[in-house]
Amino acid sequence: MWMGTEPAWPHDQNGILGIAPDAKVLPVRVLKSGPATAKGGPAIQWAVDHGADVINLSVGGGVDPATLDALAAAAKANVVVVAASGNKPSAFGVVAPAIVPSVIAVTAVDRQGKLDPISATGPEVDLAAPGADIESTGLKAGYDNSTGTSDASAIVAGAAALIRSKYPAMSATEVVELLESTADDKGTPGVDNDYGHGVVDLVAALSAGGAQPSTSPSATTTAPAPSTESPTSNAADPDTESAGGNGPLVFGGALAAVVAVAIVIGFLALRRRRGSQ
Repeated sequence: MWMGTEPAWPHDQNGILGIAPDAKVLPVRVLKSGPATAKGGPAIQWAVDHGADVINLSVGGGVDPATLDALAAAAKANVVVVAASGNKPSAFGVVAPAIVPSVIAVTAVDRQGKLDPISATGPEVDLAAPGADIESTGLKAGYDNSTGTSDASAIVAGAAALIRSKYPAMSATEVVELLESTADDKGTPGVDNDYGHGVVDLVAALSAGGAQPSTSPSATTTAPAPSTESPTSNAADPDTESAGGNGPLVFGGALAAVVAVAIVIGFLALRRRRGSQ
């Protein structure tokens, strides 16, 4: 699932396809209108309660006890959770919720497979994925082009959805292990602060035959310990708007009903549209 527009490519004359076009989408809207900041905890919890198998969080900012509790519930419910690492210059390092241990933190690479300068990096990074000059759907039946770790996070969420559809018996931990063990190692050999385990290689992951990966993932489904304090000071009160609306992310697979969640939250803008500063 994802917040924002979905990375996509042309599909005949009928529009464009995303990473996992046969997904069942569970959009969750937590903002009303206009600039605002909201906590994602209630939205994440709602998605978990309604059967989400993969959750993408293309947002960044403060987390609060409700969000940590919801992420713990997602881990306990065997849900894969993916989040954008954050964008420079707003982010100096990996931002919440990507810093939570049970969440896959994703940086962005450019068309040459090199780390895009927009990516916030740090020891919490698990994977990298394309995030530069991404063509996608936009508002009002239009299209959009953007750069940011939000797009990269969406691609990894789509990869997780496809793996869950092909290997429905895999646990969330095993899905993460498969993505990390088959990633294309970049930068410093081994796990590093820029690429994590490497750039996600969906073909390699899907071709792995369900074999048990031997490497331990950086992001696990071990539930994070609930905290009584927010790791950062810029989280606002939760928005109480009922779920519904316009989540544009489509992820999943044909072999299993993979439920995706598009959570629209106004933390930091983790996507930079073409022409913006």
